[in-house]
Amino acid sequence: MNRVEKNRIIFVFTCFCLFFLLVLGKAFKVQLIDSSDLIVRANSQFLREVTVYPKRGNIYDRMGHPLALNVQTYSIFAIPKTADYKLDIYKKLSKIIPELSYKEMVSTIKKRKRFTWLGRKLRLTKDQVEEVKELRGIFIEGTPERVYPNHELLSQVIGFVGLDNKGLSGLEYMFDKELKGNPVTLKYTIDNKGRPIKFESHQSVTAQAKDINLTIDKDIQSMAEKYLKEAVLKHNADKGGVGVIDASTGEILAIANYPSFDPNDVRGSNPEDRKLSFAIEPFEPGSTFKAFTVGSALENKVAKLESTYYAEQGRMRVDNHWIKEAETHEKFEWISVADILRFSSNVGTTKIAFDLKFPRFKQTIKELNFGNKTGIEVPGESRGIFTEADNVTPLSLSNISFGQGIAVTGVQMLAAYAAIANGGTYIRPTLIKRDPNVVTVSELEPENENQLQKRHTVFSKKTTDDLTKALTAAVEKGTGKAAQIPHFQIAGKTATAQRVDRNGGYKGYVAGFVGYPVNVDNRFVIVVYIDNPKTGGYYGGAVAGPVFKNLAEYILYKNKDISRLAEHEDNDYDLKKVKTNIDIVQVKESSTRSLTPGIVPNMMGLDKITTSNIGTKLNLQMLHKGMGVVSSQFPAAGTPVTEDTVVKLEYTPPTYE
Repeated sequence: MNRVEKNRIIFVFTCFCLFFLLVLGKAFKVQLIDSSDLIVRANSQFLREVTVYPKRGNIYDRMGHPLALNVQTYSIFAIPKTADYKLDIYKKLSKIIPELSYKEMVSTIKKRKRFTWLGRKLRLTKDQVEEVKELRGIFIEGTPERVYPNHELLSQVIGFVGLDNKGLSGLEYMFDKELKGNPVTLKYTIDNKGRPIKFESHQSVTAQAKDINLTIDKDIQSMAEKYLKEAVLKHNADKGGVGVIDASTGEILAIANYPSFDPNDVRGSNPEDRKLSFAIEPFEPGSTFKAFTVGSALENKVAKLESTYYAEQGRMRVDNHWIKEAETHEKFEWISVADILRFSSNVGTTKIAFDLKFPRFKQTIKELNFGNKTGIEVPGESRGIFTEADNVTPLSLSNISFGQGIAVTGVQMLAAYAAIANGGTYIRPTLIKRDPNVVTVSELEPENENQLQKRHTVFSKKTTDDLTKALTAAVEKGTGKAAQIPHFQIAGKTATAQRVDRNGGYKGYVAGFVGYPVNVDNRFVIVVYIDNPKTGGYYGGAVAGPVFKNLAEYILYKNKDISRLAEHEDNDYDLKKVKTNIDIVQVKESSTRSLTPGIVPNMMGLDKITTSNIGTKLNLQMLHKGMGVVSSQFPAAGTPVTEDTVVKLEYTPPTYE
């Protein structure tokens, strides 16, 4: 082999090596460097997918009554690029489902080439679903739609979802992740002309949607909203709020604002009405705050209930300002701490605060969580407004002592008064029923571990007993007489707070009442406020007090406390008198009863359990309507019973004359 041939072989070999290296480099680039991008581009050419969320978790009250449910609806979509089989298919679809306009569908698909919704959350019959499935190129997917069966009931707490079932407000928003679970992914493959050749649904089951059980009692919630609405309308007020808390557990039994809205028709509602102002809009509490000033003084042994202060005959000068009583005709001189609460003396409360000093007063206020979020499961909860300064001017201390210069939420007041009602323990309020036997959502992440601790002691039992005694006197002999309930001791405090306007001044009033029954097994606290009442008065006792009374009466009846009252031999009332009074309530319009076979008995004033027992004993056919005690019956008592006799009983909540 000569030199020339040898060089040719080397040249050809070198060329092959370079070419091989070039191919190898290209393969390296394609398979390693550009692989991710190329896979995405490849999939985009023949794979399509869309995400649809599965059945959302339900929301129930403490007794298992549904508050938010799902109903089966259907969503229909098409791939406009596959419309080469003409538009007749859309005409057929519009005949099957009249709600889908042929013209609107054609107008829509002409603007789109890819996946296009033709109808969302349609309620179809089984026959319609089957007919749609037979249409070539039209796809249908079952889609759960959120429904709120009780309409306005608890709507500001529950919130609502959007078209894609994503929570947009309230608990629906706060616990959206838990309620919606994992999404359903709809995947389909297309050919080189964009036509779908394979369609499938895939469901991940690693994280199913969860239900939520609330602490709310649906019946109490309903009555709370009813009485609140009546008061707001009666007094031509801007709005109002009400809340009920179990003092021993911190569970919220009812919470509402009026006006409200129907989450089934969000578009037709006012955005302002969708907010739970009770937790997110602070207000100056006024005289209801005086209980904490007195409580702090008692706890720090600065004063006793029998301690007396000179009330300056109704006027006291502080920092060149006059502190006056709410009622200008009040000319108190020497007045006890108990009577300061009883008659709601601003001057007396100021004197107590001056003896107490701000640092100790502030410590009590912070322990009651004013100025911090309570941790209740409400998006956007407010901290309220309270100074972080170590000390304040005498005028500021005076104002804060009787509920001005500080802003609180209704939830904060509920939790703080619950600490008085339960013997001194502050318990973080909650809307989520945390029963170990019930699947619940995860705990909130606390912003501050100390701030959101579940419970801690604020007052001693002696302090809360003294406060309860003084607050009871405020209802029985003071400003809260309108909240009295026969047979029950009620501890409570009224407020007629000046209302802060948008310009920073004061205009109008916020009428408030906070209270709880004393002589019951399980104490509950009710907070009521009516914002800017314009007719029928504006004092807390006259405007908010009746709402408390009506709601408390209902709860006491529902809990059967009126029946238990006579069983306690250690109560402060004359037992014989109480039993007689209970009979007056239960045996309305009748003084005697007889159970004679063959004769319709007198059922008036009896509850459903008692009437059912009587019906069983006398073998009567009975028809029950409503709840409460019997307010009317047919046929009348004394009527002979025949084989066709049906005793019809109508029940209504009891009233106390």
